[in-house]
Amino acid sequence: MESQKVDEGSYDVEPEQGLHEYSAPTNQSAWRKFLSKIELNGVDEVRHSNLDLDPVPPERRTWRTHNYVMYWISDNMSPSGFRNAASLIEIGLSWRDALVCITVAQIIIAGVIVLNGVFGSTYHVSFSIQSRAAFGMYFSYLMIIMRMIVGIFWYGIQTYTGAECVRSILYAIFPQFRRVKNTMAANANIDTQMMTAYVIYFILILPLHLVPVHKLKWLFTVKSISTPAIGIALVGWTAHAVGMSNTSLWNQKTTLSGATFSWTFLSGLYSNIGSWSTLAVNVPDFTRYAKSNKSAYITLFVLPATGCLISFFGVVTASGSKILWGSVLWDPLEFIDMWTSHGGRAAAFFIAFFFLISQVGVNIAANSISAANDLNCLFPKYINIRRGQIIVAFIGSWALTPWNILTSAPAFLNFMSGYSVWLGPLVGVLLSDFYLVHRQKYDIWEMYDFNGIYRYNKWGTNWRAFVAFFCGWVPLLPGFIPTVNSKVTVPTGVTHLYNVGYFYGVLSAFFVHWLLSYFFPAHQTMIDRAITPDTEVLHGADEEIDQESEDIASGEKIIVDGSKI
Repeated sequence: MESQKVDEGSYDVEPEQGLHEYSAPTNQSAWRKFLSKIELNGVDEVRHSNLDLDPVPPERRTWRTHNYVMYWISDNMSPSGFRNAASLIEIGLSWRDALVCITVAQIIIAGVIVLNGVFGSTYHVSFSIQSRAAFGMYFSYLMIIMRMIVGIFWYGIQTYTGAECVRSILYAIFPQFRRVKNTMAANANIDTQMMTAYVIYFILILPLHLVPVHKLKWLFTVKSISTPAIGIALVGWTAHAVGMSNTSLWNQKTTLSGATFSWTFLSGLYSNIGSWSTLAVNVPDFTRYAKSNKSAYITLFVLPATGCLISFFGVVTASGSKILWGSVLWDPLEFIDMWTSHGGRAAAFFIAFFFLISQVGVNIAANSISAANDLNCLFPKYINIRRGQIIVAFIGSWALTPWNILTSAPAFLNFMSGYSVWLGPLVGVLLSDFYLVHRQKYDIWEMYDFNGIYRYNKWGTNWRAFVAFFCGWVPLLPGFIPTVNSKVTVPTGVTHLYNVGYFYGVLSAFFVHWLLSYFFPAHQTMIDRAITPDTEVLHGADEEIDQESEDIASGEKIIVDGSKI
């Protein structure tokens, strides 16, 4: 056997078999050897894609309407759902006003989620591919990175909440765990007990990141049954402990009035919309698995309904905690930690356990998968969704410090609302491009061609989307700064604009992008019909049939018993 040398390495050639084996060059660096070992199978280097980044094939589109019902129930019915509403009580709203605020916020964001989700159920690709059509092949990477960073941050927040579930379980099983000496620094914002629970939670959740997305339906089903039952149990116990006739449970008043009440209400509305603004952007990551294009429409009803219900659970338990223990416990896990009797600890264990299942599902579905999709798009040769989730888990859990964010209710609300400054304009551009500019007509395969129609120019940037995006967030930046630096003061009007920032960001980016595209259209991206993964196959088959019919009619080809003569 002789060896035929080439530039990149060597091919071993057998006389009878031809090209047989490729040997890596002996002078290959250790880094290149490492990259060659972790390279994924099924990578298409021409299209810079892999199996997870490609359109979802029909056999993996397994999500039906009831699966999306379960998904939104499980996503809303979580400790975070309790926390959102109860936080509003702590800043001065009554339970009725808090309930209205949450419900209105979820009605608004449900509309945005459904509108953007249509893209995923039509073209069966993730947000990271969707963004290319609107922003351009290269400018889209900035949008992907921004959304990925937010997803990783939110993963850390939900990891902390999951650790709270584990801590409550440990309290219930081992009462002496409450007395574990704290060895953490006084200003660390986390103690030894919580850090122990944090490590245990991280170890428990890590293997579950390996479950494929289309097989997660069972988890949402379990959550959608168990978590509402937990909420009903908590409300029932609170009402019994306080007394249904205790008017202070139901008649707590808003402590604000006039303009202060109005702007606080809007701030709460903005904050609770902000907590869903990430999903509003990357909802195609889930609707891409829809079996029917209309399956995800149920979100319009389920999201507000479940949000209203969990808000009611949250405000009742928070109001009850103030009556029972003298302070508002806006975290339901802190609420059950107050149950120290033998029977109380047993109840706390089961509630914390099912809350833990809820948090695992929320964190995997809403955060790690989405951020992993973004990493998959950035490094398709080496990172798929599974590997991306593991990377997100380590960065979100340990590189960030979520315990520093969740130090108080106002800090939590500021965090939720702050990042929507950028995500609002982002989704505004996506919706404008899909519905008004291109009228839902994209060519899915051009989204994988870096020299195709969605490159727009040599910089790979759609300048119309660039301008619209910046028009959406730059005016909001002055109002955002004081939320992260209390030493900075700004005029009242600036703060008020920030409090309606999501509405401004979405609408301004939406209309600026449409107007610029109307007066300065990108003609090369305008196509006569939508090219989806399915219609392209069907259309290609139709063309073959039509061509065959023309050949038969012209006498150029005759079919006899299945044979061509």
